[in-house]
Amino acid sequence: MSTQAEFRSLFPVFDRRIYMDIAARAPLSRPVRQAYDAWLDDWQGTGGTKDQWMAALERTRGKFARLIGAKTSEVAFTKNVSEGLNIIANAIEWRAGDNVVLCPDVEHPNNIYVWLNERRRDVEIRIVKSDHGRVRPEDYFAAIDDRTRLVAISQVSFAPGRTLDPTPIGKFCRERGIFLLVDAAQSAGVMHVDVEAMNIDALAVSSHKAILGPYGMGFLYCRQEWLQRMQPVYLARYSVLVAESDHEEVMGTFSYQLPNDGRRFEVGNYNYSAAIATEAALDMLLEAGSRTIEAHVLNLADTFTKGLEAAGLEVCSGRRDDGLCQMVTVGQWGSGGHYSSDDESLTRLFELLLENGVTLSLRRGLVRFSLHYYNNDDDIQKVLSLVKSTN
Repeated sequence: MSTQAEFRSLFPVFDRRIYMDIAARAPLSRPVRQAYDAWLDDWQGTGGTKDQWMAALERTRGKFARLIGAKTSEVAFTKNVSEGLNIIANAIEWRAGDNVVLCPDVEHPNNIYVWLNERRRDVEIRIVKSDHGRVRPEDYFAAIDDRTRLVAISQVSFAPGRTLDPTPIGKFCRERGIFLLVDAAQSAGVMHVDVEAMNIDALAVSSHKAILGPYGMGFLYCRQEWLQRMQPVYLARYSVLVAESDHEEVMGTFSYQLPNDGRRFEVGNYNYSAAIATEAALDMLLEAGSRTIEAHVLNLADTFTKGLEAAGLEVCSGRRDDGLCQMVTVGQWGSGGHYSSDDESLTRLFELLLENGVTLSLRRGLVRFSLHYYNNDDDIQKVLSLVKSTN
């Protein structure tokens, strides 16, 4: 297993900047760059071999399954989180009067619009309210009734940055035949995920955030018991069951069958270069281990949180005993149940940090720092020194 220092050395960005923006995108690592270069060299020099690309694709599928504790057959390739969420939303057989339960206060818009779109099928959207960005399993339980078909949550909210354990929600839903869908854009790759232990029915993720891969690719996990009941809204050659020996141009018969695995959701050719690059990223994560990564990152986040509070800033993200994650956000609660975006001092802080070589984000009026296994205590202390210099 590589050490944390060895892991960090794979990211040239740290020669120039302090990178604290994994919640937006991953910096490019040497292994991911090398995988891209090798693929391009092969394509340019030989025209490429599709059989080899397909083999790499299946390795990547299996490695993502290992990362989240799933079966390889339960994983589908997507373009991004949004496509994964939409696949599930459109594969469920809705009945007029069904409802979806979610908390818009803490969800990314892409995990809201997809459900608003289901109102065309007379599906009700049941709203859970947060308490200053904090939402509890009990809040979801209270909103669920006998017409609830699906509960949509994020394991880690993109703002204000808090962990919500899917396990009790998943148990509650499973006992009632309700589907639990998890947006893992901000968790898979940096927080430990075990879809079986957490009672998750489906999980969507993009490769360009905590998985440390490129844009343009994602994964969708769907539990086997649900998967075989799902009817995909799109259909193409790769999403139907044919003999393995048949070339992709072989039509087969009009009486097609859907495979009992994630391929039923896959349409057309794949983003082979992104899959091959993501395999390199997954190798890094699997070698380090998700529990090791999470423990390291939470220790940093805890130290950072305490340091920012000592500097007189209001931290809005989780704490060690309540929702701590890889994100640390600074801001203040405004009127109307949202964080205030009118604090000029926060904008000045954000701009000062950018000017001094810190990469971070400003989201919903919050200064957002987000960490991964490549960050270390030196990063934390240097940023805290910059913060203190503004007071």
